[in-house]
Amino acid sequence: MTSASREVNPERLLRDALHSLRLIVPFRAAWWGQCSAGLANLPPRNWMHGHINLSASFAQEWNHLAERDEFARDSMRQLDTVVRMSGHDDPWPEVSAFSRLHDLYHVMALTTELSGNGFLFFVSLYRSETSPAFSDNESALFAEFVAHLQHHWRGRVREFLQHTTVPSPDGFGLADAYGDLFYLDKRLGVAIHKAYPNWVGSRLPPELVPALRQIPSAISVAGRGLTLQPCGELVVLSLDGVSGRDVLTPRERSVAMLYSRGHSYKEIARLLTLSPATVRTYLRNAYLQLGVRNKIELGVALQMPATQR
Repeated sequence: MTSASREVNPERLLRDALHSLRLIVPFRAAWWGQCSAGLANLPPRNWMHGHINLSASFAQEWNHLAERDEFARDSMRQLDTVVRMSGHDDPWPEVSAFSRLHDLYHVMALTTELSGNGFLFFVSLYRSETSPAFSDNESALFAEFVAHLQHHWRGRVREFLQHTTVPSPDGFGLADAYGDLFYLDKRLGVAIHKAYPNWVGSRLPPELVPALRQIPSAISVAGRGLTLQPCGELVVLSLDGVSGRDVLTPRERSVAMLYSRGHSYKEIARLLTLSPATVRTYLRNAYLQLGVRNKIELGVALQMPATQR
C-alpha cells in the first residue's frame, strides 16, 4: 500500500485497498468515507464517500434516515471498535426498508476519529442473507486493515494539500471536476452547509461545480473566501482564514487574492468573468481599504487580522 499511495489519488487508494481486502474478508458490498455523529445543529450524516456494489444514491438515501440508524450510531459512539450486526429487523420501518432494498443483511463496520479534521472516518462491509455472518477472525483482520488504510489515506491527502498556496487556510477539501468529494474537513463542510442548507450528499452543491472547471479561482462561500487550485486530476479547495480581509466585499477579496498571487488583470477578469476595468476598480478599493501600496503589502494584509492592521 505504501508505493500505491504515492501513485494514485486518495479515493482510488481506498477503492483499490478495499478490493484487496475482499480477497481475505469476502463481502458483497462496501461503503467508506467521512461522517459526523451530529454537529453544528445537524443530525448524523455522511460528508464524503466511496462504495463498491451499492447504488449511486446510497449515501444520499442514508443521510435522510441517519438519525434513526442505530447500528451506524453505535459505530460512531464506539470509535476504534468493530461493530457487527445481522438481520433486516429494525424498530424504524424506513431503516428496515433501506436495509432490505440494498441487501444489507450482515454488516461489519469500524469508525475512527480523524485528528484535526473534525469528522470521522468509517468503513462498512456488507453480506447477503445467503452468506455467513462476519466471524471473530474476520473482525480482527478488518480492524488491523482499517487502521493501516486510514494512515495511508491521510498521508496521500496531505501530499495533495501541500500543493495549496493559501498562506493560512482555515479548512480544506479535495474534489474532482464534477464536484465529487474525496476529502473534506469540518470547517469547510460547515461553511458550505451554511451557504447551501439544503445540501445533502457527498457531492458539492451544483452551484459550486462551475468554479471547479475555471481553476485557479476564488469565490465566496458563506461570507468566506474559498480558493480553488488544480492538483493533478483533482482540485484543492481552501477556506481562507478569518482576517482583515473582512473589510472587503467578496468580489474585491477574490480579485485581491488572485492579484497578490501573481495573476494579471486580464487573467483575473477571465477567471471571475469581469471586465479588466472592473478588476482595476476592485483592486483600487482593496488598496484603499487595506492601506497598502504594492502587491507584497497586499498579500500580507490579506492574511493579517483586522485588529493588527
